This record gives sequence, C-alpha cells and structure tokens, in this order.
Amino acid sequence: MLQSAEISVFIHILSIKFQLAKYLFQQQIRGVKAICIVSLLIALCLFQANVEGRQPNVIIIYTDDQGSVDLNCYGSKDLATPHMDGLAKRGVRFTQFYAAAPVCSPSRAGLLTGRYPVRAGMPGNAGSTKGRAGLAPSEVTIAEMMKAGGYATAHIGKWHLGYTPQTMPNGQGFDYSFGHMGGCIDNYSHFFYWQGPNRHDLWRNGKEIFEDGKFFPELMAKEAAEFIASNKTKPFFIYFALNTPHYPYQGYAKWLKYYKDLPHPRNLYAAFLSTQDEAIGQLIDTVDRLGLRKDTIIIFQSDHGHSHEERAHFGGGSSGPYRGAKFSMFEGGLRVPAIISWPGNLPEDAVRDQIAHSCDWLPTAAELTGVKLLNTDIDGKSIVKLIKQAKAKTPHDVLHWQTGRGRQPRWAVRQGEWKLIGNPQDTSNKAPLTAKDKLFLVNLKESVSEMENLAQTNPEITQRLKKLHDKWVLKNVK
Repeated sequence: MLQSAEISVFIHILSIKFQLAKYLFQQQIRGVKAICIVSLLIALCLFQANVEGRQPNVIIIYTDDQGSVDLNCYGSKDLATPHMDGLAKRGVRFTQFYAAAPVCSPSRAGLLTGRYPVRAGMPGNAGSTKGRAGLAPSEVTIAEMMKAGGYATAHIGKWHLGYTPQTMPNGQGFDYSFGHMGGCIDNYSHFFYWQGPNRHDLWRNGKEIFEDGKFFPELMAKEAAEFIASNKTKPFFIYFALNTPHYPYQGYAKWLKYYKDLPHPRNLYAAFLSTQDEAIGQLIDTVDRLGLRKDTIIIFQSDHGHSHEERAHFGGGSSGPYRGAKFSMFEGGLRVPAIISWPGNLPEDAVRDQIAHSCDWLPTAAELTGVKLLNTDIDGKSIVKLIKQAKAKTPHDVLHWQTGRGRQPRWAVRQGEWKLIGNPQDTSNKAPLTAKDKLFLVNLKESVSEMENLAQTNPEITQRLKKLHDKWVLKNVK
C-alpha cells in the first residue's frame, strides 16, 4: 500500500504531466524534442519531491555530568559555550527539563527506552568491566525503533549500559558503534583507571581498537563526520554520547589559559566544558557543510547534574539556584539543560518553562519523523505540541524517580509544583540533613532552592505524594 508521502508524489507527477502536455500542445512542440523536455522536467520534479519528502535525520547530543546552569543561555557568566548556545538560538530551550535519574546508567536507560530506569531494569549503574551485563536485550531502544523505520543508526561515545555482546550497542539496535563501554576513560590513553588493574576501553563495532594519544572527543567528531557523509542521502540517527565534562578534567591548554583567573576547580571544569563545546561545534559544522541542517533534528541534553566526587576535584560545575548535584534527587541532580533544534521546522530562539522529561525524547522523535513506536508501554510522552506552542500544557501530571532497590532507595515524586523526596542526599552540601528529613517536601513555585522542608507543616500533601510513590513502586518496581 502506498504511504501518504508516496501518494503525494504520485499526484504531484500527474499534475506535472497534465501541465506539460498542455504547454507542449500550445507551443506545437512534438517528437523527440518534446520527449526530452518532458523526461528532464519530470526527473527534476521527482528529485525535488524526494528531497522535500525525506524523513529528517536525528542527532541526540548527550553530555555527561554537566551542571544545571552551565551554559551562557542558562545564565552562566563565566563560560564560553558558543556552539551549544547556538543550538538554543536556532531552537527551543527548556527551563524545567528533568533527567530520568541523577546518575549515569539509569539516566541513559531512560533516554534510550522512553521508560523510567527501574522499569527498564536499570536502577543503578552498569559495570565498567568486560562481561558485565546491563540494559536487557528485551528492552526496545530508540535505535531499534529508528532502524525499523528505515534509519541508519550509530552510537558514538560513552555507552555504560552493558559490557557483553548482547548488551553492547550493536546488540541494542545500532548499526555502527564507536566508543567506550564503561563509565569513563582517560581521553588520551582510553584506559579506565578507577577500579582494579588498568583496563583499556575503546571499541568499534564490538572489536577492541587502539588509538593511542588521540583525544577522544576529537575522535568522536571524526567518527560522526564519516558516518554522516556515508549516510547523507538517507535518514540517519546518531546517539552522540560525550564523556565530557565528566572527570578526568582534560581541557585544551588554550582553555586552561583562558580560564586561569577562575577559582579551582571551576577553572578545570570550565576548560573541559569549552573543549566539549568545540567537539559539538565540529559535529554541527559537518551537518552544515553537507547541507543537512534543515533536514536534521538536533537534541541536546545533559545526563544529570555536575559531580562533586573526589575525582572531579570535589566540584567545578554549577547548579545555580538549585540544591544538589549528581546522585541527588534535589533539583541540582535532576534539572538539566535541554534543547531541540530543527531550523525551518520548529520555533527558534524560544524558551519553554513547562515540565518535560528525558523519556519524552523517544516518542517525540517518533512523532517528528513519522516512525512507528515499537513499544507503547513507555513513560515518556511526546512534547511536540509543547515545543511548537508556547502556551501548551505539560503532558505530565506526575513524574517519578528512583535509584536503587531494597529498603532505602532514593526516590522523588513531583505533581504540579509539589515535590516529595524520600531518603534525600545533598551532594552539593548546601545544608545538613537530619533524621527528620527522611521525607522532604518542597513547593518549587515558591522556592526552587529546596532549602526548607515543608513536610511537617503540610502533612496532607506529604501523604498524598507518598501514596502516589508507594502505588507506583508496587506496580513498577520488581
């Protein structure tokens, strides 16, 4: 059966044939000359119809441990981030966008499956050791969905969702894969240093490769450029998962010099973030150079808040007015920079304050590209209407988060302006937490800082949100 795009092209050609016949008759052009004119014009119209009717490419740029406000367009005054800011200038920027989790693997599972991480079987980080499984092959990823829709698919960068053949990218819907399988690597040696003996971790399509001394973000940009050039005539999907500005902070020397007057460790983090911006600029330049910008949807998001771990020099990133950071259910761990850009097709230089969530990208990409959902049992909701209309309402009445299982998992639930956190942790160390704060209630409309616990003064709201969470856990957490 003909698809709607094919029917449109067929009708378009019939119309052209009629107009040409009328013109040739009026001009008394016949014979070989008429045949040549007709053939040439129909060929040109077919080419135009094919170009205009092509499905858009999709690139998801996923950064790692980037702070909630660490972009100029999010209010940062001390950073140079022109390429990331340029996406916002030519797209829609969100101010209440949430990661699926405040830690790496669950966040990525939520993005790629459109399902809350605990429902996708990833309540915590996957291992960084070869042979450790991760995201179950039975989970349906956005790559599998796009591939079924006729897209060439590529993973480039960090994976951290399994280290077995079945759970590595080529087993999860990606035609092409380049990057590291564990949580982080040194960007020049490509070794994972943090546990046990040093382990080399760089792979192409499931086979270990060696690129000694070559800077990993630059390798990513190069791999992406080659994949795009090879697939420029057909739709492609790229998951461009940067390992920056995740530790180890390894910014270019020129940026270390540029930020020399910033305090430590902000100077190290800032240099690495601007280095990241250059890698993103190289990716965007490839899209522009090949004339694909108006045919390409670019989605940008950080996986969660910035790190305060020792290996990150105890900080460097910023959550601005928000409390918390990586690992925390306070806003600084969950609220992230997020942008979508598709020049000529979506609003530009626009801001949306409505609530959205990283699980939403999968159904949103499906709607924008016309690709069919392979799994409808998802938690994400399409935000196309919200993206296109400034006054559209959020599709979410309630949002849930949970990392870990057992008796003391960390969790949060948000309904409207109210948010309840269970077993809170403040990795930004902005204020102490006591035994009375096991349930921590905030009203984000009144105060985004989350410094005052309203649970005891609002017991009815606390219990209502707690019941929402308990009911959700009973249904979804096995």
